[in-house]
Amino acid sequence: MVIILLLLPLLGALAALLFKNGAAKTVALLFALAELGVAVFLLSQFIPDASTQFAVDYAWIESFGIHFKAGIDGISMVMVLLTTILVPLIILTTFKHEYKNQPVMYSLILFMQAGLLLVFTALDGFLFYVGWEAALLPIYFICALWGGADRVRITLKFFIYTFAGSLFMLLGIIYLYLQTPGKTFALDAFYNLNLDASQQSVMFWAFFLAFAIKMPLFPFHTWQPDTYTEAPSAGTMMLSGIMLKMGIYGVIRWLIPISPLGFDRWVCTVIVLAVIGIVYASLIAFNQKDGKRLIAYSSIGHVGLIAAGIFAWNVQGVQGAMIQMLNHGINVVGLFFIMDIISRRLNTRDITQMGGIAKVAPQFAIAFLIIVLGTVALPLTNGFIGEFLLLNGIFQYNIWLSAVAGLTIIFGAVYMLRMYKKVMQGETNTLTATFTDITGSEKVVLGIICLLIIVIGVYPQVILHISEASVTNLIDQVNQKKLISVK
Repeated sequence: MVIILLLLPLLGALAALLFKNGAAKTVALLFALAELGVAVFLLSQFIPDASTQFAVDYAWIESFGIHFKAGIDGISMVMVLLTTILVPLIILTTFKHEYKNQPVMYSLILFMQAGLLLVFTALDGFLFYVGWEAALLPIYFICALWGGADRVRITLKFFIYTFAGSLFMLLGIIYLYLQTPGKTFALDAFYNLNLDASQQSVMFWAFFLAFAIKMPLFPFHTWQPDTYTEAPSAGTMMLSGIMLKMGIYGVIRWLIPISPLGFDRWVCTVIVLAVIGIVYASLIAFNQKDGKRLIAYSSIGHVGLIAAGIFAWNVQGVQGAMIQMLNHGINVVGLFFIMDIISRRLNTRDITQMGGIAKVAPQFAIAFLIIVLGTVALPLTNGFIGEFLLLNGIFQYNIWLSAVAGLTIIFGAVYMLRMYKKVMQGETNTLTATFTDITGSEKVVLGIICLLIIVIGVYPQVILHISEASVTNLIDQVNQKKLISVK
């Protein structure tokens, strides 16, 4: 089933190229829904323990110890669900756009989905790196071909940043391969290496640079606001909703378990950087007039909180990160789609020019409000449980850092609700008086997103239960390895 999960988007990417514009988007959506069906089947067969299930292991380049080795545990399962839920929604958001060369665009989206799923299921270092780069190339072309006026310069900066980080990770993977007794790229062999503290520190930074740039974490974030703003809406959603989670997942699956002593040495530095990023991004978000750019800075703040929760390295922090990755993906796709609808109708994203839209588009106003409330972590919305667990985890590490990190909730509520007020409330003007309410595919996408926000908010245990055993087992493994190293 894992092979089917990885191959189906590739087949969809090829199929989309065979159809003309109108049909290409329908074909892409059908394949994305079929992929969601595969993920739901895997979930129905999944046993929520600490084991790796549905595993495949085929010799690929045997002379170099490279295997096509992949599988799914509780941590991977949440990421598979995130990817397979969001991709059909993202494709559906494009149905009212008329892009040039649509078959190519939808093919790239599905190809990117295959790369993302390979990252989330790979149990071989070389295979993980292949998936990492396979997800980068499609988004580069999506941004470069369908982005805004300054897309070439911005996209090149994004590519250089992420590719440079990837090279450090590749060097780290090769070094680990050379240290394994049997010369293998297998993840479990990397886990079992007995590197000293200095070696682990080097490995920590080799992987951390790649993951921190991808998230992005302060001060490696400078590519993000421009890229999110200039990218086409579908590209922005793929980047913010799913792709940045590659970095967060990499920290949990690869970075900390491989270099626990390096993690111990640098954890305080990373958490401080994450907390600085929360405050920094929130303060900048206050001054943004471009709605899309405001959401981009909001994303940096939320990701900073997730990173701080992970590096606190306790069950509450990591579990909070797992559910918040899913929640952030749902919420940020909803926010960017809201801004896409506004931009298409008004030909501007300047929130200072808006107002009174709720009077002429009540259904749109309700959906927008639910997504905003989920983003600011109102109790009984999906964002609440994630941020509660993250702050709990950081609190166990350091009470003062937790207090500063908690500012993300306060700041987020201020700038998000202020944006909602400026856009939706007050009197209509000559620009917003003719704003039309949501219809068709817009209703479907926003309806599903609002439903997920409420359902996960009311009953988050269904998601937490999937990853709990795997998270607990991984934390215990790392802590045990640190104890053995100290002895």
